[in-house]
Amino acid sequence: MSYVESLRVFARVIELGSITSGGRDLRLTPAVASKRIKELEKHLGVRLFNRTTRSLTPTGVGTVFYKEAKKVLASIDDAEATIATFSETPRGVIRITAPLGAGRRVVAPLVPRFVEEFPGTEVQMRLSDRKVDILADGLDLAFFIGTPRDSNLKLRKIADCERILCAAPQYLERNGSPTTPDDLMGGQHNCLLLRYPRSPEYYWVLQTIDGPRKLEVAGKYDADDGDVLTDWALDCRGIVNKPRFDVAEHLRSGALVEVLPDTPPVSTIFGCLYPHRKLQDPKVRSFVDYIIQHCHTSFAPPLSSRP
Repeated sequence: MSYVESLRVFARVIELGSITSGGRDLRLTPAVASKRIKELEKHLGVRLFNRTTRSLTPTGVGTVFYKEAKKVLASIDDAEATIATFSETPRGVIRITAPLGAGRRVVAPLVPRFVEEFPGTEVQMRLSDRKVDILADGLDLAFFIGTPRDSNLKLRKIADCERILCAAPQYLERNGSPTTPDDLMGGQHNCLLLRYPRSPEYYWVLQTIDGPRKLEVAGKYDADDGDVLTDWALDCRGIVNKPRFDVAEHLRSGALVEVLPDTPPVSTIFGCLYPHRKLQDPKVRSFVDYIIQHCHTSFAPPLSSRP
């Protein structure tokens, strides 16, 4: 393994907090990752980590070295991306993240097709409904649903994302179907909420004839995984606010039905964020272009609502 690759191991161990996690992220065994760290320490003549049986923390020197190593790795990535512009074929590893639902149902099915078309590429995909730090996590791009506020990153819109409220028919038979947004506020209904530490989604915004209306909804169930909320809705536990594509199959089968169709949640967008310097990377640009070209059928409105 080259010195540069050892730097990558060191950086990922710092970022992920353990040799096992850092090695796994780079597809190395813990033993190999540990060996690379020890070789790096021997080469530098300093200890980069304080090790105990329970924890691994960077030393003061390790923290300083990490900041400089990240600059070196970024420069190497930029240099490789510049050279790659002279080639017609994208090459290299693309590290991406996406929300669970959109990742599983929109992005993931397209990844193998992209790699088959561009066999010199490799895609490493991480799924999470939590907010991620693209720069700290060493990612090339992050897909999202919503309206990100991070102005330090380049935003590219991919598609409009219609949202709906829905529930299982049996739940509505038992609890009644809401006829106005106010019916969601009185405690009669369980609103299934996507929540995680520092989550902003403690309310729903519905589109009314008077404009967007913010509702401080509540319920007995919340989770940090959107698919868990869908499962609870299917199990007749409450009303869920979801992107239409995410529950389209259940709507077609009748397992879920739309609630308050005249005052739906405000639509959002499906897009991606990436550092400005990644604009120069052909493999990242090609991957985003490919997703945009092939994903629009996922966001098409149902036939019954088309003009």
